[in-house]
Amino acid sequence: MEAFILIGAVLITVLLIIAYKIKSRQLLRRKSHIINFAIPSKVLQTVKSRYPHLTDSQLNTVESGLREWFHINLMAKGRAVSMPSQVIDVAWHELILFTKFYEEFCQKAFGRFLHHHPAEAMSSTHAAQQGIKTAWQLACEKEQISSIKPARLPLIFAIDALLEIEDGFKYALNCRTDSKDNYCATHISCSSVSCGSATNSNSGGDTSAGGDSGGGGCSGGGCGGGS
Repeated sequence: MEAFILIGAVLITVLLIIAYKIKSRQLLRRKSHIINFAIPSKVLQTVKSRYPHLTDSQLNTVESGLREWFHINLMAKGRAVSMPSQVIDVAWHELILFTKFYEEFCQKAFGRFLHHHPAEAMSSTHAAQQGIKTAWQLACEKEQISSIKPARLPLIFAIDALLEIEDGFKYALNCRTDSKDNYCATHISCSSVSCGSATNSNSGGDTSAGGDSGGGGCSGGGCGGGS
């Protein structure tokens, strides 16, 4: 009897190892497809027509941002993720118009159809919805940035300001001194309750790069994990 139990345990272990290897190879194939698939030239042409000031080099940055967005959705494993960039959203929307191409891309990249939702900023300069929080945490993880005390913004959060997109969403690291028109990126990993005291501009603490004077942009259990 013990021999059968041992054999069964070994078989289960072997099957789990095989399943893990299959899943890992599938993930690598999906990542590779996102990196290498050819984006139709019309996509960037449409971005250029919407934002004529963009140079060819800047359009390449938009393409990189679009691929980054797809990587983040792959990492999300079906969780809702909000698009934080207008210029990447324009590119994504145009790509979807190539219906058959986009369907095939989605199957190879995600194993499902990735539906388009409009770009979404934080509800206020200091309040983030869950979809934006998920995008922030995954983008930080992808670029190996601390989501709580970031030294820089991930590309999909930085790109609208970087490319001077007039109707774009601008995120700032320094929540005290940067323009009030910018969304405070370091509030994204925090709940509105737990971060109120740590990031209040009237507290006199240093809010740059996500910290108060005690060195943390969050308090208690209201923060997302750092990378």
